[in-house]
Amino acid sequence: MSKWEGASVQEEFAPSSICFGCGPSNPQGLQIRSFRTENGLEMEFTTSDEHQAFPGMVNGGIIGTLLDCHGNWAAAIALMEVNNMDNPPCTVTASYSIKLRRPTPHGEKMLIQARIKEIKEDRAEVSMTLLSNEKVCATGEGLFVAVKEGHPAYHRWN
Repeated sequence: MSKWEGASVQEEFAPSSICFGCGPSNPQGLQIRSFRTENGLEMEFTTSDEHQAFPGMVNGGIIGTLLDCHGNWAAAIALMEVNNMDNPPCTVTASYSIKLRRPTPHGEKMLIQARIKEIKEDRAEVSMTLLSNEKVCATGEGLFVAVKEGHPAYHRWN
């Protein structure tokens, strides 16, 4: 059971998204559910058997996807708020990096936090942290940019 109730930001603002990491409409995807907090976004996630790199440990690519999508949504929500918009702008990942600090155990609930480090009119730098059993397993940083009409991803959340 999640500690948050109601719709996630993905369900609220992009219910038809097919993104592998965060798309509510992708039945084969991770379907992450991010929720607003005082300092950014948080989410919980528990892996399935197919997310393992080796028995009992989560694949690094899955970890990267979780941090990337969650960080992207943190940027979109922050840009929406600072620009007094009704809906978040469509943002894409310009760059991101992750550091795998320790093996992440499969089947344990993970807490993933995203915090805004710096925000400008059309972009945000975000730091992400993945914890399992209250231990930091991975950290990341990303730059997420709002795209304009004409970009292939512009209408992806509609």
